[in-house]
Amino acid sequence: LTNKPSQLIHLAIMTIRRKVTAAAHPNLALVKYWGNADEALRIPANSSISVNLGGARTTTSVLFSANQDADVVTINGRAAAAAAHERVVRHLDSVRRLARIDDRATVESSNDFPGAAGIASSASAFAALSLAASKAAGLKLDERQLSILARKGSGSACRSIPGGFAEWVAGTSDDTSYARQIAPPDHWDIKITTVVLDARP
Repeated sequence: LTNKPSQLIHLAIMTIRRKVTAAAHPNLALVKYWGNADEALRIPANSSISVNLGGARTTTSVLFSANQDADVVTINGRAAAAAAHERVVRHLDSVRRLARIDDRATVESSNDFPGAAGIASSASAFAALSLAASKAAGLKLDERQLSILARKGSGSACRSIPGGFAEWVAGTSDDTSYARQIAPPDHWDIKITTVVLDARP
């Protein structure tokens, strides 16, 4: 290579994307939050406490590709409904902004429990999506940063990032509203039983 600026050779570096799969559990609020102080950022009016449900899981895979014109989202083996698709794309846009990429993504997500049935499927869905998408985009977020990202997709999703018992610290800004573990899963001997009477939404 020459050291003359006018003759510098520009090297094209190809970023190799990989498919990343992540799993997350829904959570049950023990102390609920009652609405948002900031709707756009999903900052709650008060802090809340929850426990993760280890017997239920959402598994999500994400692959970014420069060869796609649009994001493709499937949930439980079917193309996502328009509203769900739009919500996932908005969250992917947040990841793309953080990673400074433009690639579209293929997202495959599935639950081993009924969705839209009061078992917080959106919490586990956006927690799993946040982890899989951020890793697939090359980001290395710590637990606090990941919970902040998940919160933007679904408020209670931030509580599905830490394990066990979690507190969602309400905060007053994007950087100060996050979830943290307050006790490990075995801290209290608690059993939660869910009886599915009807799997429909």
